[in-house]
Amino acid sequence: MEAMEIKNLYNLEETIAAPLLADAKYPWEVLGKIKDFIIELGNTLPEERFEKRGENIWVAKSAKVAPTACLNGPLIIDEEAEVRHCAFVRGSAIVGKGAVVGNSTELKNVILFNKVQVPHYNYVGDSVLGYKAHMGAGSITSNVKSDKTLVVVKSKEENIETGLKKFGAMLGDNVEVGCNSVLNPGTVVGRCSNIYPLSRVRGFIPANSIFKSQEDIVEKH
Repeated sequence: MEAMEIKNLYNLEETIAAPLLADAKYPWEVLGKIKDFIIELGNTLPEERFEKRGENIWVAKSAKVAPTACLNGPLIIDEEAEVRHCAFVRGSAIVGKGAVVGNSTELKNVILFNKVQVPHYNYVGDSVLGYKAHMGAGSITSNVKSDKTLVVVKSKEENIETGLKKFGAMLGDNVEVGCNSVLNPGTVVGRCSNIYPLSRVRGFIPANSIFKSQEDIVEKH
């Protein structure tokens, strides 16, 4: 489905991971490649702008990282990003320019575009968050189905078999997710859409939409 293709979700000028995404059609196709991409790219980053802080961990010198944050590689934290108190990066993560990873937030196998905010008690796993996407306090990506079967992305037009057991959420540019929402496995949210607080989201949400409930999704005007 064309609306879920990378070209219609993301501005690739707003991520250091552009070369990885440019070679794929759908964003979830890159989930299994993030780890190797970080290692390859990290070894080419300029030493005058990035410092290596451990095995396969590169942190921009202009980034702010709290001493209580736990960083595991492979990991790239881009310029002007902020990683706050007790953030837990499990590895295979790209934190974009000016992005915010907040207190007690956990990241695992993710790409955060520039200016993404996951600032309070978020879990983001096996996901790609577009430019200026924001997840409200307590909102999370659920990345494994309860029956452990492979994830299928569902929309009104078609269902797409991903072949993946772990798949969180693909959030387009400027998506706003309300507090304490759960993005179920296989969630894809189009650009500039808003998710109401306390929502349970599944499947494809079109761009420029307001998600009030699974049965009540309206177009922005």
